Amino acid sequence: MNPFFNISRFNVWLHAVKRVGVQPRYLSQISDDTHPWQSMEGLMRSSANYFPLTPISFLDRAAKVFRDRTSVVYGSSVKFTWEQTHNRCLKMASALSQLGISRGDVVATLAPNVPAVQELHFAVPIAGAVLCTLNTRHDSAMVSVLLRHSEAKIIFVDQQLLDVAQGALDLLADAKTKPLLILIPDPDNLPPPATSPNVHEYETLLASGRSDFAIKWPLTEFDPISVNYTSGTTSQPKGVVYNHRGAYLNAIATPYTHEMGSMPTYLWTVPMFHCNGWSLTWGVAALGGTNVCLRRVSPKDIFENISLHKVTHMSGAPTVLNMIVNSPKSDRKPLPHKVEITTGGSPPPPHIIYKMEELGFSVSHIYGLTEIHGPCMSCLRKPEWESLPPDERFSLKARQGVEHFFTQGIDIRDPDTMERVPDDGKSLGEIMIRGNTVMSGYLKNVKATEEAFRGGWFHTGDLAVRHPDGYIEVKDRMKDIIISGGENICSVEVERVLLSHPAVFEAAVVARPDDHWGQTPCAFVKLKEGCSLGSEEIINFCRDHLPHYMAPRTVIFEDLPTTSTGKIQKFVLRGKAKDLGSLCQIKSEVAV
Repeated sequence: MNPFFNISRFNVWLHAVKRVGVQPRYLSQISDDTHPWQSMEGLMRSSANYFPLTPISFLDRAAKVFRDRTSVVYGSSVKFTWEQTHNRCLKMASALSQLGISRGDVVATLAPNVPAVQELHFAVPIAGAVLCTLNTRHDSAMVSVLLRHSEAKIIFVDQQLLDVAQGALDLLADAKTKPLLILIPDPDNLPPPATSPNVHEYETLLASGRSDFAIKWPLTEFDPISVNYTSGTTSQPKGVVYNHRGAYLNAIATPYTHEMGSMPTYLWTVPMFHCNGWSLTWGVAALGGTNVCLRRVSPKDIFENISLHKVTHMSGAPTVLNMIVNSPKSDRKPLPHKVEITTGGSPPPPHIIYKMEELGFSVSHIYGLTEIHGPCMSCLRKPEWESLPPDERFSLKARQGVEHFFTQGIDIRDPDTMERVPDDGKSLGEIMIRGNTVMSGYLKNVKATEEAFRGGWFHTGDLAVRHPDGYIEVKDRMKDIIISGGENICSVEVERVLLSHPAVFEAAVVARPDDHWGQTPCAFVKLKEGCSLGSEEIINFCRDHLPHYMAPRTVIFEDLPTTSTGKIQKFVLRGKAKDLGSLCQIKSEVAV
């Protein structure tokens, strides 16, 4: 067992969380608090009326209700029913137990959106263990850091990432125990590699398990189900711990925010390693849907899979939408029907929503964070919006919206005074969240957990306004706000203007230090293929659409660094802008 998850150390962490004012209702299951219902004669809690909520139950139900329906499709080689998936997950859980995996142990994955990762989202917790899905863009050094921090006993590795994983294990030579490596083959693309005797193969391991394995249900709803790493350095990686209750609730709420009905066909364009696929690795099972796995995300593959499998729903960051609307016509195929696509990660420009709907997609906008099990808010569409002029309608749809029904509360507050800001669409405050879908905490980091839960709310670090109609609109990250001459400049507003230019493909705005103004906006721009544009043209375009103080004073043309989920890595750009030095200082030096 991972020593962090044993009951004595867990209670130390739990009391630290409760000290800062967080009292989730489900903590009562593992505390000494007296329940009001116990004073009422004739009431009792037993297995007849109480069972810990867990998304494992969705697979159990899917195998009964949707047994003959397709659960997973991948290329030309894989097609399973829910009965088969249920059987395979039980056998893998059995095989993991035979390898010594017990309750609370961590099992890691390093793989793209392939069927094995979908299965492991059930098989690992069925074995009582904790799943840790690692970002496929990490190098060996970072993978080794996260394996050491999570104390993973096993790592499942996709064949294409074998070198990265083996490099990580080599860096763990001084560790007491190194994770056992289990290879996930890629039969459609690569021949099987020559492996060492201590490397297991996924299908062989699965075949060694028993399909009558007894599920290790969680002892409490607060038991950990997964660890998701947000970001981190070699000294302090931040592992977000999800619990069974939060995963269960968000797996029900997320399909609602995606406007899913029963038995959807979902195309996997969001990485399963990101917030456990926005909780849809479990949520699709709850609805008896079909998982269409996709190893690589490209417009051609997206359109082909939609056409071939009659995809009804998909998700992606605004960069994925941008990629689709700017794809060559040769990569596109007519959609068989309207496809619901949900976007989040950064605010989508209204003109991108407009172009996506021209192609036959219906775009929904969500907001979430890794610490909230993924989505926690959606821009719920109102029928009356459809009669509005296009510009106004798409601006409304680009807002982050309102909380879903398993969030206890989302508020906009002053981060210093904790007072609510007016719902006037102008007053900036920090988005703060509380409820059952907030993380349990940061793994082995009580200080960071206490800070995040300060005042009894989870602090997101996102600045936003709430409009009079109750809808929230994110303006910027607190660390991304640009303060120029005492004026606050929201980088998102400048980026929206930049992205509305017909020649701009991607854009990001960060602060550049300035000896006179303090900071000035610095724009990093990637142009569409075949387009040519100069800095002055970009600056003048922004001045035509924004107050002059908000317009970029520096424009740099280059490819933008992004995460595997399509979010622009602004910390990289902030470093580049800082290295440029003060714009005013440079001008004065030239004048001399």
